[in-house]
Amino acid sequence: MPISTVANPQHFTRNASAALKDPTLQRALQNVKPGFRRKRAAAVAKLPEFDQLRAAGRDLKNHVLEHLDFYLERFEAKVNEQGGQVHWARDAAEANQIVLEICRAVNARRVTKGKSMISEEIGLNDFLTSHGIQPIETDLGEYIIQLRRERPSHIIAPAIHLNREQVADAFHAHHGPYGFTERRTEPRALMDEARQVLRRQFLSADVGITGANFCIAETGTTVIVTNEGNGDLTQTLPRVHIALTSIEKVVPTLEDVSTFIRLLSRSATGQEISVYTTFSSGPRRANDLDGPEQFHVVLLDNGRSGMMGGEFQDMLRCIRCAACINHCPVYGAIGGHAYGWVYPGPMGAVLTPHLIGVEAAGHLPNASTFCGRCEEVCPVHIPLPKMMRHWREREFERHLSPAATRFGLGVWAFFAKRPKLYRIAANLGAWVLRRLSGRDGRIKNLALAKGWTVWRDLPAPQGRTFQQQWAARRRAQS
Repeated sequence: MPISTVANPQHFTRNASAALKDPTLQRALQNVKPGFRRKRAAAVAKLPEFDQLRAAGRDLKNHVLEHLDFYLERFEAKVNEQGGQVHWARDAAEANQIVLEICRAVNARRVTKGKSMISEEIGLNDFLTSHGIQPIETDLGEYIIQLRRERPSHIIAPAIHLNREQVADAFHAHHGPYGFTERRTEPRALMDEARQVLRRQFLSADVGITGANFCIAETGTTVIVTNEGNGDLTQTLPRVHIALTSIEKVVPTLEDVSTFIRLLSRSATGQEISVYTTFSSGPRRANDLDGPEQFHVVLLDNGRSGMMGGEFQDMLRCIRCAACINHCPVYGAIGGHAYGWVYPGPMGAVLTPHLIGVEAAGHLPNASTFCGRCEEVCPVHIPLPKMMRHWREREFERHLSPAATRFGLGVWAFFAKRPKLYRIAANLGAWVLRRLSGRDGRIKNLALAKGWTVWRDLPAPQGRTFQQQWAARRRAQS
């Protein structure tokens, strides 16, 4: 049975409304602030050179993107030297077929998987299942949502939308065949139960599939960054290891990886370094104690080369830390499933329209207050708000935006082209809004802005408008 899709991006408005009314989800989302934002802030504060590292990471990524073909070819050559094999996939269909053929070559029936957003992007689990191969997610969060037939709601914490009772229900419903008939609710008991069930999967898997946070051109090495031991078990116990990743993950040298790891761990989970940072270079050698007999790397394009040289190239700097997601007020209010596809939050609002089309994902770039927090915390200085504006422009140019939005922009443009009339309208609007506010100076129900005021208060304008203040300053200076 395929994993259920909560919805698609075209239903974003409906999804967001449902999410705001979901008390269980709202309680779960309260964990984002203490769990990610504060830990990141504390970790950054302890590293005085963090801003210099961000600049170095940005510049290094830009250099790689300018010479991407060179570094990818060098990476492939080094993988071959190590005894591995690189496979090039233009799109999701090719990537899935490559993985399937590798599995069939060893008569695989069960595959263990480490956490991989690329596998989510190409729908690998459903594809393997439809061809008689059982994929087992081994990251605890991914395993939980696999049991629930759901998609991840966050790129590094896929089950953040769930509470303990929901996890207990999922385990109780699926772990009976493994001898667990009692419903457990204590975190340690749930962890022990998952560990015992997954241990059997690790030992019986024919193929292990992981993602790759980085691919090192200098050595032909893939790197995974995790906080669980599942990634190591996934790639060392089975006979075959497949690293599935996208083309922009390549970096020049081992030294360069150290820069990104310092940025990634602090930005993602507030750690100086993750519990496991694993480097894989080829299959097992004659003197190795463990490791796979075969090592494959599947490099996926899936539209990324089309971002090169254009207004969305900066998005390819992303190291998937989720800092932008964790600090986004929109994500913090509605969670990840409302976005309707693989990537939520600001990074998803930029990446998703490119991968599946602005016609299908045009709502996502509009799901932003443009507060700028995403760009402020991005470890590689990706200008996310600017790129969301580019998508809004494209949506408008193609007449995909709602008629009410286009009408509103037309009205604004009419006044904006007539400065005197604009000032009169702005002064009148500020006066009306002040009259609509309560004693606390906030507007709680504005007819033309219910999408905002139903869920949060809108501060009423205070004092003079910007243009009035500017005119007064000019008079004072003259």
